[in-house]
Amino acid sequence: MKLHLNVWRQATPTEPGQFERYTVADAHPDMSFLELLDVLNEQLIQAGASPVEFDHDCREGICGSCGMMINGKAHGGQPQTATCQLYLRHFKDGDDITVEPWRAQPFGVIKDLVVDRTAFDRIIMAGGYISVKPGAAPEANTLPVAKTQAEAAFDYAACIGCGACVAACPNASASLFTGAKIAHLALLPQGHPERQGRVLAMTEQMAAEGFGDCSNHGECQAVCPKGISIDAITRMRREYLRSAF
Repeated sequence: MKLHLNVWRQATPTEPGQFERYTVADAHPDMSFLELLDVLNEQLIQAGASPVEFDHDCREGICGSCGMMINGKAHGGQPQTATCQLYLRHFKDGDDITVEPWRAQPFGVIKDLVVDRTAFDRIIMAGGYISVKPGAAPEANTLPVAKTQAEAAFDYAACIGCGACVAACPNASASLFTGAKIAHLALLPQGHPERQGRVLAMTEQMAAEGFGDCSNHGECQAVCPKGISIDAITRMRREYLRSAF
């Protein structure tokens, strides 16, 4: 199959960028989207041109590094699918595909499709952890946790920090990411000692990074590759009100 790619090219964070058009004539429906970019880069290198820079690592939908906008949708718009798991069988021969980086002020473009997501790291550093030294692993039944709480905590902990929620949100809000990190620790007894300080510090850091406020559009939930519910934002708000007042 032949695919036409309109790819955002930007050499440095300070230089202006623009879309450049390329054609991959020998794409296969069973290729992933990242494999398509690999083929494109091989073409560019053979032609003596600069390859397209994009983030990737695991290529299994786990690391969250491969985020990009594909035809205006985070990760390409397939439900609960990261870019590395998006296959070309979802496109048609001759399609025009627009590929661009996350568009959000806190996610500055480094080069081409690579953005700086260290703002997420700083939110985690502000409180998204348990600082108590646990020592050796305790006996499994020492701290009983209800099955519903354990499952909910696991669902929130599945967040891979890809940034799709920010890119899809019209306000560039990081509330789903931050809410998921706060909620999964708040649901477990190990997270309770630092519960109040955690939510205050993380939401304060989220605002300091320049992310917008949540206005319940729901786009974050729709594009999340792990299907994390916006219930995480509700839990974060409850935790915040409980801690602030």
